[in-house]
Amino acid sequence: MRDSNLPESELLKTVLQPLLEDFQYWFARSRDFLEREQLSFMSQHEQSDLLTRVKKAQEEVNTAKMLFSATDGQVGIDMATLAPWHQLVTQCWNVAMRFRQAREV
Repeated sequence: MRDSNLPESELLKTVLQPLLEDFQYWFARSRDFLEREQLSFMSQHEQSDLLTRVKKAQEEVNTAKMLFSATDGQVGIDMATLAPWHQLVTQCWNVAMRFRQAREV
């Protein structure tokens, strides 16, 4: 629900800025993990493809964050852009969870 007392740009800063920071954090962690570990349950090609997608998403998020900052929070991001990032973060979480489970066996 929207706080009618917040101007639209302040609402964007309140919601979008932390979301972009979260994406930066999780993509950085995922990139480090995928560069550091060899995943026995994924082929080298699958792991490399996932890493490539994470790197691309990192670039996109960094660009979006720069534009957001350059416009002083006046520009939003379309859900069609955010949804694939969310799906990729979720996929990375699932891969990390599977890796931890495989190590416990």
